[in-house]
Amino acid sequence: MARRKRIHPSLDMRDDVAEDIRLCEWPDCQMKADHKAPRSREQLREYRWFCLEHIRQYNSRWNYFEGMSDDEVEASLRHDTVWNRPSWPIGDRDAPTGKGPKPGTGPFGFDPNYFIDDFGLFDETTATSSQPQADAPTRAALAVFGLQLPVSANDLKSRYKELVKKHHPDANGGTKAAEEKFKEVRNAYETLRQFLVV
Repeated sequence: MARRKRIHPSLDMRDDVAEDIRLCEWPDCQMKADHKAPRSREQLREYRWFCLEHIRQYNSRWNYFEGMSDDEVEASLRHDTVWNRPSWPIGDRDAPTGKGPKPGTGPFGFDPNYFIDDFGLFDETTATSSQPQADAPTRAALAVFGLQLPVSANDLKSRYKELVKKHHPDANGGTKAAEEKFKEVRNAYETLRQFLVV
């Protein structure tokens, strides 16, 4: 005798399966109820069943936040933005215990000794300065301009214009000292431009 194949009840399309017919829960309505709606804010997983006409009326009157104060509405919205899960600030390693960041943590909330930093990526000097360290000619050029690191290209350019106007040989009667100072300013400017490009 051949075995009869079992069909999962949700896939069974035979006519002998009895179909439950729900009636609309609206008072004095005997229509078929195909649409569900939550019973209340506290019972979101329990439903009331309505026909199309009455589900429209029910939904138009439904207000999830009815009876809540503004602070309660705000708290509910904030809680929903994280899908009703606990959350804490990034870098707060012990947040679930409420201890907060550990003392001695680095600028981003982690212990700098926790990682092996072969390339010095988390050194204080690397994090604060985006420019490379100045060599001796660059430091001398900065002294000529009276500037200190960090220096921007705009600051360098405006200071260069000031010094050129001040030390140009034509503005100083063509003296040899003014000409030498002018050359020094030009050379320092080229050195600093190359430093900023690198």
